[in-house]
Amino acid sequence: MCLLMKYHTQTCRSSRVRLDRCHRAAKVRITLIIPQGCRWSPGRPGWRLATGAETRRCVCAEAATAPAPGACLGKRKTGMPQTVCSGTMFTTPSGFSPHLACAEPGEEEEAPQEGPVPGACLADGSPITSASLDTLIQNLVPTADYYPEKAYVFTFLLSARLFIPPPDLLARVCELCIKQQQLDQSPLDTAKVRKFGPKILQLLTEWTETFPSDFRDEKMVGHLKDIIHRIAACDEAYWKTLNQVLQKLNQRLALMSQGEESIVKVSLNASSISDKLVAFKTKPPPIQKDMLSICNDPYTLAQQLTHVELEHLRRIEPEEFVQAFVQKDPLDGTQQPCFSDQKKKTSNLEAYVRWFNRLCYLVATEICMPAKKKQRAQVIEFFIDVARECFNIGNFNSLMAIISGMNMSPVSRLKKTWGKAKTAKFYILEHQMDPTGNFYNYRTALRGAAHRSQTANSNRERIVIPFFSLLIKDIYFLNEGCANRLPTGHVNFEKFVELARQVGEFMTWKQVECPFEEDRAILHYLHTAPIFSEDGLYLASYESESPENQVEKDRWKALRSNVLAKT
Repeated sequence: MCLLMKYHTQTCRSSRVRLDRCHRAAKVRITLIIPQGCRWSPGRPGWRLATGAETRRCVCAEAATAPAPGACLGKRKTGMPQTVCSGTMFTTPSGFSPHLACAEPGEEEEAPQEGPVPGACLADGSPITSASLDTLIQNLVPTADYYPEKAYVFTFLLSARLFIPPPDLLARVCELCIKQQQLDQSPLDTAKVRKFGPKILQLLTEWTETFPSDFRDEKMVGHLKDIIHRIAACDEAYWKTLNQVLQKLNQRLALMSQGEESIVKVSLNASSISDKLVAFKTKPPPIQKDMLSICNDPYTLAQQLTHVELEHLRRIEPEEFVQAFVQKDPLDGTQQPCFSDQKKKTSNLEAYVRWFNRLCYLVATEICMPAKKKQRAQVIEFFIDVARECFNIGNFNSLMAIISGMNMSPVSRLKKTWGKAKTAKFYILEHQMDPTGNFYNYRTALRGAAHRSQTANSNRERIVIPFFSLLIKDIYFLNEGCANRLPTGHVNFEKFVELARQVGEFMTWKQVECPFEEDRAILHYLHTAPIFSEDGLYLASYESESPENQVEKDRWKALRSNVLAKT
């Protein structure tokens, strides 16, 4: 399965440079689209502009280069977006997660601190940086007097699938429980089992709630019922608790199946590319509805974009971040990874990346479509205001998609149109998403958004929607830069603690309920409005403002014959 992610991160309207990085083992292709004048920084995953961005006045208490959401980009000032700055289970000593941390432009990042990491301790309290798989499994198994830390449970269940399939892991856990608690003997030690029973139920409940997809395999449910059957002789209440767990699990799986079906349906509708619309650009009245005819209020559109973003976030399961970059374990004797390509589920993650790309092209299409320069300038100003409202809400993913769409070459070449538009706010937003210093400005704003969430009084203030492709890139390079196993054969657990921190933070953000009322007409348009292909965008752009040189003229002629011939 090939996961394609496009980073439209131009901070200047110039020609683009593509950098393809392929990881052969993982079969993951990531296409980074970066501006000219940028240079890759191998020491720090990301890219930097060769020239530094100018410093602007800041309102975020922690850093002096980036305004906080809701603080200075519009008249609607509400406090900063609020959710925990890292997941509730994963906090760093400095108070924010690796995804939020960033070095100032020109500064080197600090070396990792030595010492125990939260959620990385064995049962005896000693810190864990690496261990054998058997030791890690043993540390997961509860006893009458011991239960693993919640952070450890999440970290290990998230990462263990790289080494052992979930059904086999649960089977090992059940075997150890039966052996340690002597559940295969009769009569059972009732006092001992009654101390152990609630703990194994707690572990199974956490597993079903956090990784419900694992239990689509009937073997998982079979192991779960078997272990409860063995302890139910001491207390029938265990069966009642198990039935409640299974009932919630089945409801969750049913909702997930409905979500997957709707993703397929939306993807089919959203795939409509109508370059034939270019042929009607000069024929009034327009036969194609445009965004301004559906919604002319930037704040309302930003709210509806937030609806779409949170809906996508809600569907992404934590294991997808691991499965997206799965690779063959070089120290594993088997010929295949722990789950085959057929079972590798990253559909929700891929759908979210497709939504980002669609929004980029939708913005570019809306700008290039109008025949009159004044109308195009109006659309540009409208989307600048939408982007500003997305920033104030804490919706960084839509913000980046809008900026990327406006920076696509067919749009950026419309000099006369841009000359008519008021773009001061656009340059502020562009600066906010500047890739300099590994997106230092953006990470600072994200940290402010997370800060705001800590004292939130409403869901409106809890919204934090990260620039998703950058989150994926961070996880990709964490995976690339650290081996899953050490040369000793031990699992590199320190790597997976870091992974769990980033994924755990995301899990916190995705749980926020959208506080805005749905507008079905706007949502339908966002999902189904036809968009131009790249060729269609260029042709529409040339039709709007004539080619400036011979190269553009030749391309215009070729596009007219190719695109219009199809219509």
